[in-house]
Order: sequence, then structure tokens, then C-alpha cells
Amino acid sequence: MGFSVHRAGDRFTTTTDWLSSAHSFSFGDHYDPANTHHGVLLVHNDETLRPGQGFDTHAHRETEIITWVRSGSLVHQDSRGNSGIVYPGLAQRMSAGTGIEHSERNDTWSDDGLRVEGSGLVDVSYVQMWVMPDEPGIDPGYDQADIDSELTAGGLIPVASGDADVDSAIRLANRAATLWVARLQKGGRTVLPGGRYAHVFVTAGELRVEGEVLGVGDAMRAVDLGGTPLVGNGDETSEALIWVMRKGLGE
Repeated sequence: MGFSVHRAGDRFTTTTDWLSSAHSFSFGDHYDPANTHHGVLLVHNDETLRPGQGFDTHAHRETEIITWVRSGSLVHQDSRGNSGIVYPGLAQRMSAGTGIEHSERNDTWSDDGLRVEGSGLVDVSYVQMWVMPDEPGIDPGYDQADIDSELTAGGLIPVASGDADVDSAIRLANRAATLWVARLQKGGRTVLPGGRYAHVFVTAGELRVEGEVLGVGDAMRAVDLGGTPLVGNGDETSEALIWVMRKGLGE
């Protein structure tokens, strides 16, 4: 039982003229053997893409990839024929499975009358997270769900899960992992769901947990802290992405 706090400014960073990416764990050219994962969470990148820029078509295998947009919008296209725009309040999951190619770009988008204001014209800020599937060799897949109305009501919302006991908006091919979103007003409270491992990452405002104040980009990595209160701190609405996992990597 315990926790550690990881501040935003201490993360590995990749910076180019079109991308800013802060990595909570070892990623790409940034490698630390003591910081490769937490539970089954392998990648947790906090990224900003400039307008008209992004990641052109590239391949993934055997990974569950979840994307959460904080502001702006992100255009997705893949080799299985899926395409669309990811915006705040919409959760997206891509299962790479046996292999898939996709692109992610900050471009304009118009489809079936959907037009996200500023798409392709302003920076897009988003968090991308990777977990391992339970079994290799599954078919690639894609899912997304707009949960904005649930978020507006506040509290703790299950976004993506492979746990049969959790009724989440989208499903994962990992039975031990659930991603929750907490959205709290000043003084609002919820509790950390039970699980062996937890990763709490603040995307807006401030949260108070275990006597620590976490600001935007700060994270808490916890072991066996289920039931711990999370409290909205400061004057702004706070939001956090919370992974709760019943096992660790390789278990």
C-alpha cells in the first residue's frame, strides 16, 4: 500500500516544430529502465499538435490504444476503413491486434454535418495511452463513444474497460484494466476505485488526494489505495484520467 507523485515538469519530453509530447514512461529515445510502466499501463503521452500537422500512416501491433482529447480535434484514419474526428468528450479506442496502420492529424474535418469548431486551425491537446491486450493475435478493432453528457453531470465515469463487472462506454481487450474519468467542481468528492494498481493523471484544474495537490500534468501512481478520496481543489473544474488495474505486466 502506498503511492508516489510525479510532477509534470519531470517528464521526458519530445519537442519538434510541430509536436510537443511529454512522456510519463520511457518512450522512443527516452529510456529509463526504472520507469517503463505501472500496472499494465505502458504508454501515457501528453501531446500537442500544431494545425495541419500530425502523424502520417504508421503501423501498430498487439496494443490497446486509447485517446482522450483535451482541446481541439484529432482526425483518425486507419487501414480497416475507420475514419472520424476525436474531440473533447469523445473517447476512442483502437485495438492494433495482429496489425493495423493509421494516421492521426490535426486537420480540418467535415462528415455528415459534423464540424468541430477550429478543427485543423488551432492546436490539439490530447493524451494517448497504451495497455497490453490479454491475448495476442486478436483482430484489429476500433470503437468510440461520445460521453459528454455524462461528463457534464460530473463525478466518476467509466470510459474504457475489459472488466465484465464495469459498464464502460467502450471495451478493452484487457480484463484487468479500466480507465475512469473524474470531473469535479471545487470541493466535489469521489473515491479512487479499488484495484491493485492505480494511475491518476490531472488534465484540468487541481485535485487533492492523500494530502497532495496535483495540478495539470501531475500524476499519482498508487498501489492498493482503493477508497481514497479525490477532492476538487481550486476554483476551476478539475478533471483526471484514472487507470485502475487488477494486475501488473506479465502477471
